[in-house]
Amino acid sequence: AMAGFVGYLVHAQGITWPFKMTLDGDAWPTLGEGGVPALWDQIPEGAKWQIITAIGCLEWYDEWQYDNPAAQMPAMADKPKHYMRGGQPGAYPRFDGLPLNLYDPFNLFKKASEEKKARGRNAEVNNGRLAMIGLFSLLAESKVPGSVPFLDQFDFPAYAGNVMVPFEGQFSLLG
Repeated sequence: AMAGFVGYLVHAQGITWPFKMTLDGDAWPTLGEGGVPALWDQIPEGAKWQIITAIGCLEWYDEWQYDNPAAQMPAMADKPKHYMRGGQPGAYPRFDGLPLNLYDPFNLFKKASEEKKARGRNAEVNNGRLAMIGLFSLLAESKVPGSVPFLDQFDFPAYAGNVMVPFEGQFSLLG
């Protein structure tokens, strides 16, 4: 949600990566009629699948649990419990063998007190909730102008598509 919210704000300014979108040399779509949600409609289907698959893999890695990790897979013995099974909210499991991790990539909190870590995890969960509210308020304002009273002053372009159907009009996974 946080990446989606920030991405929406960045794209609303017309900012794109400095390199081409595809190996074939296709340029990134430009902001126009329909605003930021219309940009999603303009990227190739393969790119959409890459984004959704990458996020799905991260979610799966966080959700996947062993009942007895030390016995079933010793390399996963130190993976934290899922927050719904008594673990700590906001603590993402480490990626062994990689230089950076999603949770505390620079080891800034390694020596922090448990109280400070708990406050940080709580703030992370709350920031994620606010990002979800923010992202959906931006999408709602794009779809139904005036639906979010504060945002009507920014004059978002109206989006004619359906934000809840990510492959609308081009879903051909098997064909």
